[in-house]
Amino acid sequence: MNDDLPITLDRAAGTPLATQVADAFRAAATDGRLRAGDKLPSSRRLADTLGVSRTVTSAAYDQLHAEGWITGKHGAGTFITTAPKPSPAHAVSYELPVGDEGLIDLAPGAPCVATIDKAAWRRAWRAAADHPSMIRPQRAGLPDYRAAVVEHLLRHRGLAAGVDSGTVLTTAGTSSATGELAESILKPGDAVAMEEPGYRRSVGALRAAGMTVVPVPVDAEGLCVDAIPRGVKAVYCTPAHQFPMGGRLPAARRVQLVDRARRDGIIVIEDDYDGELRYDAAPLPLLASIGPDVVVHLGTTSKILTSALGVGWMVAPAAVAHAVLEHRDRTGTRPSPAGQLVVRELATSGDLARHLRRTRREVSERREFLVEQCATAGLSVVGDDAGAHVVVLLPSAEAERAVIAAGRAAGIHLDGLKRHHFGPQSTFGIALGYTACSRAELHDSIPTVAALLAPFVHRGPSRT
Repeated sequence: MNDDLPITLDRAAGTPLATQVADAFRAAATDGRLRAGDKLPSSRRLADTLGVSRTVTSAAYDQLHAEGWITGKHGAGTFITTAPKPSPAHAVSYELPVGDEGLIDLAPGAPCVATIDKAAWRRAWRAAADHPSMIRPQRAGLPDYRAAVVEHLLRHRGLAAGVDSGTVLTTAGTSSATGELAESILKPGDAVAMEEPGYRRSVGALRAAGMTVVPVPVDAEGLCVDAIPRGVKAVYCTPAHQFPMGGRLPAARRVQLVDRARRDGIIVIEDDYDGELRYDAAPLPLLASIGPDVVVHLGTTSKILTSALGVGWMVAPAAVAHAVLEHRDRTGTRPSPAGQLVVRELATSGDLARHLRRTRREVSERREFLVEQCATAGLSVVGDDAGAHVVVLLPSAEAERAVIAAGRAAGIHLDGLKRHHFGPQSTFGIALGYTACSRAELHDSIPTVAALLAPFVHRGPSRT
């Protein structure tokens, strides 16, 4: 960024200086003076330029991070993520903010790469490299990879799917698959019901495909099925571990959702977020098991292995799978084979199953430590005994911003709930992930975070 970007601070105004700085960056991104990819000065350098304390510029950057206007790239700096958009409804970036260099990352949504067996990882990549080069990527994905997915779903998720039926397809991940589904089976302007708060990347994928995204509230058990409005063409949900609030959709609601879909001609998109990470009990039947005729099941390796592989899967009704393949033929898109080959090798050797067992043990122990530390500080956590994050609710946006800023000052990257909303309401709090960092970093940082949260402890959700 050019240092002469016009940021005018009025020290006599009642508006805090950090708010004025953040407002100036938003305005510059909106009117085109700053564009997606533009690099910003460090908080220290900006503070020197403006003649303010670093606390002011750090707080401004924290807020812009939380809202999705900027993102940090490890070792590279801070960048604008949002280009000017024609409509306010599309004016928020759906990029997940990442921690600045040197910060302990306690944001949710990351895999526990510490449990990857390096020897098994190298073996899988070597075996993948020995595979003959392909002239053209296959539109449905590699048969051996899809067969491995079928076995994985049967063993670990209780879903019986047949690769020979043509309904199991390779994808590039859940967000990519969500957009692909929208472009294949829906029309621009169609209404898609989405959990509120919910997974912003999928909201962005749906909106990019021209869909109208309709917020539907969640409670402690996940999606409120009764609140789904009439007229929607699809419903997107995370029933295994609702993101970000952590509820598990009970069996009765699952049946209710499938019945509603059949009655009203709705397609249900089941994002199996954190579905493999359960510790307390056996998983409930997948929506795709209950309603294979109306449910599209999406899974990914990004949360159980690493996002570097860039592969996932889709189990869909035959007509939906056919429409997706036709869309791929029209657009020329094909899933990349490299990640598929690696996952196939890990699965067929048994290394994937061993990795999942290690990961469940490790993540369960991390969760237990985090919950104990929060309880010691008098904090209640929200979320089912599953997945890789919990939530501590806060009473206001101001409290959320204060905790995020204090965490950054203590060298810890935290993620607030407010940015995961896209409708008129907001729930405030901190979503604490425990897999992006090392176990030692978790043990060092959680007592500090608990102490930061304790003054704002709030026992129930706060909405505005």
